Amino acid sequence: MDHDEHARALVDRARSGDDNAARELIRQLYPLVAKIVRGYRPRRAAEEDLAQMIFVKIFQNLAQYSGKVPISHWVSRIAVNTCRNQLMAEKARPELRHADLSEEQVAMLENLASDDALSPDRKLVARDLVEKLLARLKPVERLVIDMLYLQERSVAEVQKLTGWTAATIKVRAFRARQKLRKQIGGLL
Repeated sequence: MDHDEHARALVDRARSGDDNAARELIRQLYPLVAKIVRGYRPRRAAEEDLAQMIFVKIFQNLAQYSGKVPISHWVSRIAVNTCRNQLMAEKARPELRHADLSEEQVAMLENLASDDALSPDRKLVARDLVEKLLARLKPVERLVIDMLYLQERSVAEVQKLTGWTAATIKVRAFRARQKLRKQIGGLL
């Protein structure tokens, strides 16, 4: 029995009320859900709370799972859409200002602007700076930048996960890149 067949058997047992099968499904799917949550978690949502919300939706809709696609694809779509909806619920933030950055982040921004190589000890500061810049984007723009550039997914993969058209993805990515350039230019 391959992985997909085993997962379908667990789904069937969970639908019938088998709590052990439901727990095993959660155990198997949690790493996938956690990875998606870490990538798209809104600032105000705790990782565990968002993961729990996703699993509630999974089990509420388990009867709708057809088995035609791997369970991981179906769960990924629920997880991404749940995160996207949470991001959209957050209010738009004001533009990031130079004063909002730490001294290390300012130095990092100047290093990035001058194309200097990034030393390993500066990577954490760079990640924090990127998160601050991304947090100023609209939720859908933040999501598309994260998927395309940070996770290095293809447009086709983003389409599968979000249900958006390729044109929508490309337009949102273009607009988000323009906003990031403007923010970086304003900080410098």
